[in-house]
Amino acid sequence: MGEEIRSLTEVDRLLHEPSRTVIIAILYAVESADFLYLQREAGLTKGNLSAHLSKLEEAGYVEIEKTYRGKIPLTLCRLTEAGRKAFEDYRRQIKNFIEKV
Repeated sequence: MGEEIRSLTEVDRLLHEPSRTVIIAILYAVESADFLYLQREAGLTKGNLSAHLSKLEEAGYVEIEKTYRGKIPLTLCRLTEAGRKAFEDYRRQIKNFIEKV
């Protein structure tokens, strides 16, 4: 049992934070998402979402593109290949942990 418990300490700490897990899960399912969609679906404030996206971008997991839809500013977010792989690894580690305990 001890080894199974310790395996949880090896998960990606950046993704293990619940809000970031939700953000990555949403982005995993779509090609890209705009900021307001992510905010609504994740149930986060603008400031919280911005802070989490910044951390994910710094890690290379998310790309953020600032553009316009007509004259309205638009922030698009998409998962990078590194982010996709990190999320798949995280899911596998959590699944293995749950199955062993």
